[in-house]
Amino acid sequence: MEKQKVIHSTELETSVTTAVGECERDRTFILVDETTEQLCLPIVAGFDCLRGAQVITIGATDQNKTLDSLSHVWTCLQQGGATRHSLMVNLGGGMVTDLGGFAASTFKRGLNYINIPTTLLAMVDASVGGKTGVNFGGLKNEIGVFSTARSVILDTIFLRTLDHENILSGYAEMLKHGLIADDETWAGLMNFDIDAPDYQRLSRMLEESVKVKERIVEEDPTEHGLRKALNLGHTVGHAFESLTLRRKPVLHGYAVAYGLVCELYLSCIKTGFPTDKMRQTVSFVNEHYGRLPITCDDYPALLELMTHDKKNTGADINFTLLGDVGDIRINQTATKQEIEEALDFYREGA
Repeated sequence: MEKQKVIHSTELETSVTTAVGECERDRTFILVDETTEQLCLPIVAGFDCLRGAQVITIGATDQNKTLDSLSHVWTCLQQGGATRHSLMVNLGGGMVTDLGGFAASTFKRGLNYINIPTTLLAMVDASVGGKTGVNFGGLKNEIGVFSTARSVILDTIFLRTLDHENILSGYAEMLKHGLIADDETWAGLMNFDIDAPDYQRLSRMLEESVKVKERIVEEDPTEHGLRKALNLGHTVGHAFESLTLRRKPVLHGYAVAYGLVCELYLSCIKTGFPTDKMRQTVSFVNEHYGRLPITCDDYPALLELMTHDKKNTGADINFTLLGDVGDIRINQTATKQEIEEALDFYREGA
């Protein structure tokens, strides 16, 4: 898989002009959702390089990361005269970059696309690494392909359009990157004042967090080995997220934060993760993210959802665990009883 070009921008128009200029294009399309159409499209709409671009709008939030939305994008591309030589610019959060990347990668067997992520979550996670897709059958990212954007432009100007919940959602993925990186990165994240963020410092931390993911993706682009490190917190987290899609949806990063609690507990009992570091991280999550209101009655549904995780082989539920901060243990399994103990630990707020 071709390496993705990641641009840490301090001058957005220059960065977008350069990225667009590197792509052959007969037509340009900009994909937004209903939120980024209002808050973010005005920031870029006046750029000369995007003059005449056709705007495609889909519904906001992960509930619209569906085949219906995908079909709408394909229809707009078709009706707009898109060819294999057209360009799509995905301007939005992870839902837009995931769905837009999949739409671009499959229409006419693939046209070039650029991601301009507008949320902290999309900047640190969804826009880097070539994963695209949509939800299907009540499951997260069930349908998709690995396909890299020509460029990913990261500019923290968009972070000022976010509410605090969306800042926290992205920060959970940064926290995961800190846990799989090293003690210094993890400690810096734990001690950052996320309630009153210093955006300049957050920008530097974001750049370091993206580098963690880039190093791993470059070594294992299609997730056969080391890239599974990036799934820390996600086996349980995706189950939480899928469960809430049936009730009151939570942001992806919140589900990951809750998943980290469970999977750090499993790391303690199975791979020797230090209890003090686990409790420090859990306290941070409890303080800033609260807890999902689940009961023991939800355990069968959560376990069933975990069996659909894409990392699984056979009947085993696959986890990425840690022996310590930076000591990654992929392809770990846990018994039903151990998983239920982890859910107990999470539910009791220990």
